[in-house]
Amino acid sequence: MPRHTKIVATLGPSSTDPQVLERMVHAGIDVVRMNFSHGKTEDHIARAEAVREASARAGRPVGILADLQGPKIRVGRFADGKVTLQKDAEFILDARCELGNAQRVGLDYKDLPKDVKTGDVLLLDDGRLKLGVTRVVGHEIRTVVKVGGELSNNKGINRQGGGLTAPALTAKDMDDIKTAAQIGVDFVAVSFPKSAADMYMARQLMRAAGADALLIAKIERTEAVANLDEILDASDGIMVARGDLAVEVGDAAVPALQKKMLRAARDRNKLTITATQMMESMINSPVPTRAEVSDVANAVLDGTDAVMLSAETASGQFPIEVVEAMSRVCLEAEKSAEVSLDREVLNRVFTRIDQSIAMAAMWTAYHLNVKAIASLTQTGSTALWMSRLNCGVPVYALTPEIRARNQMTLYREVYPLLMSQTHHDRDVLLWEAEQVLLEQGVVEYGDLIVLTIGEPIGASGGTNTLKIVRVGDHPAPGTLE
Repeated sequence: MPRHTKIVATLGPSSTDPQVLERMVHAGIDVVRMNFSHGKTEDHIARAEAVREASARAGRPVGILADLQGPKIRVGRFADGKVTLQKDAEFILDARCELGNAQRVGLDYKDLPKDVKTGDVLLLDDGRLKLGVTRVVGHEIRTVVKVGGELSNNKGINRQGGGLTAPALTAKDMDDIKTAAQIGVDFVAVSFPKSAADMYMARQLMRAAGADALLIAKIERTEAVANLDEILDASDGIMVARGDLAVEVGDAAVPALQKKMLRAARDRNKLTITATQMMESMINSPVPTRAEVSDVANAVLDGTDAVMLSAETASGQFPIEVVEAMSRVCLEAEKSAEVSLDREVLNRVFTRIDQSIAMAAMWTAYHLNVKAIASLTQTGSTALWMSRLNCGVPVYALTPEIRARNQMTLYREVYPLLMSQTHHDRDVLLWEAEQVLLEQGVVEYGDLIVLTIGEPIGASGGTNTLKIVRVGDHPAPGTLE
């Protein structure tokens, strides 16, 4: 069986060499993440082109995800690059400070003094340092150090419990959306959204720029957890971004939240990516820790569409080995994944014909023990519905649209293939689909397969036919002679 769970890998200095990138594609990456927090427009354009070339050489589709920077609330710079804060010492966050020292430092988010009050707790550098706010005076936030340590330039700031008012989409993000549209990315991830309004704005900006990428909301604010349902409704998927989320809600709360968010997204037919520190030790080690193996496996068992690598492939020493390791863990975890198709299907109400066909195909494939499902699709929506349930049968999505193929690289248990659908005869198209599966080596003569297709041919959202066939039982249609 092919791997069901998809792998997202972040590009960076360790993975931009064309040979390394091609080896990573062969090792199993399905989507590349371009982190728009780093690099210039020309860098992103060059990397996207390199990804497409590596994908073509490897003969595997690879999607491209543009990850917007979002509002980065950080301390400024220090005269000496860093300071050491001592416990119980006084320290000032000063919106007007140019270069910091051991007593104060500047802020890149000048409105932070308006967002905090006496008694608030500020967490710096992913929670490694903790400051208690004693007083806010004009542009100064006066604090006492509760947990000290080294603080260097441009480290992040979070307020414990969330509540900072910085907008999700900055001027830089708006420019980056235009770059993403120019590149033709398949997915855009929005950082730090607080509500559905943030996602609606991002979609409007994308459409204005001429992009039709799928929109992924990164859940990393306390407010986003509270507004999860409305954010899901406004998005095509979510990323469980466990770094900033853990700082805001507390690290102990994250595992249960992860399960809740993945379940809620799948119930709404939305995509999911689980991210942050999944195999972080492999930045410097050729093998993962046992805890990391368990973390990845649990995300797979929770039903995530994809698991994500960040610094492991962007700047780590073993970008190929970490992809191979993650792929092994996913495959092993999938062997023990629970198949709950009967309960899942029986508890659903279908209001659309194409969705009903998708569910019927999954039910039939599971109970008839077929070798594969082949979904002839224009947009990928039928394949998306199929991917929300685990029936243990791979779904091969056959589409004439390159964009649809690339977006389906993120769908769990779906394997997208290009197939020209120029004929308008249903039987001819179904026979051609059979030939594509044979050429790919995923079925053999005599195997049972389930085929879905829509009529009239080529109409989006028109899947209305399910057919069960034994491969090779029918000769080529006379129209092909």
